[in-house]
Amino acid sequence: MLGSLLPSSVITAEAFADEEEEPCFPGEEDLIATAVASRRREFVTARRCAREALVALGFDPAPIRRGPRREPIWPAGVAGSLTHCAGFRGAAVARIEDMAGIGVDAEPHAPLPPRVLGVVTADGEVDHLAALSAEDPSVHWDRLLFSAKESVYKAWFPLTQRWLGFEDAALRIDPVRRTFAARILVESPWETLHGRYLIGNGLVVTAVCIDRHPGAGPWTGPAGQS
Repeated sequence: MLGSLLPSSVITAEAFADEEEEPCFPGEEDLIATAVASRRREFVTARRCAREALVALGFDPAPIRRGPRREPIWPAGVAGSLTHCAGFRGAAVARIEDMAGIGVDAEPHAPLPPRVLGVVTADGEVDHLAALSAEDPSVHWDRLLFSAKESVYKAWFPLTQRWLGFEDAALRIDPVRRTFAARILVESPWETLHGRYLIGNGLVVTAVCIDRHPGAGPWTGPAGQS
């Protein structure tokens, strides 16, 4: 699913189930030493996907540690992102000479829990979601917005080392092209970050790329299929 959203320079790997007895990779055990079994399985599978993608990119398998915001620490010269939710684990990586930043996120295609919408929306977004729902009520647009902002943050943070709240990005979704644009409302190297999404297999999956070259136009291409 991730591969259909991202440029060919980005390598992806994904899994739709865990291997029950898969061991933790050496050097990562302490990161999940106190985790419950379900959290341990999703961690192990997601990082296996990351290593598969890194090997395809030409890197040797190695532990993927965590930074201060629990972000994965990639090998030097790599931009990447991880995601996991019920029924999906995935990773996307690229060499930084090809892509400065990557953010991916997967969520169950279901409504957000009650009262969450007010926490994750910026000014004007509730009306935007209502208009989208009136046009196509089969899509859980609130969950799509949440996922898109997660992808925006995952691409943003490694490059800025600054927090970006849900209210700090105003999203507009294009349901025809299956793309979105996030206007950054705080001081930023980028006025807008662009991404794409797909819905399928009971999931909503989003991806954001930040081009290596600051003057490059929006990343566009054929949208994924439902």
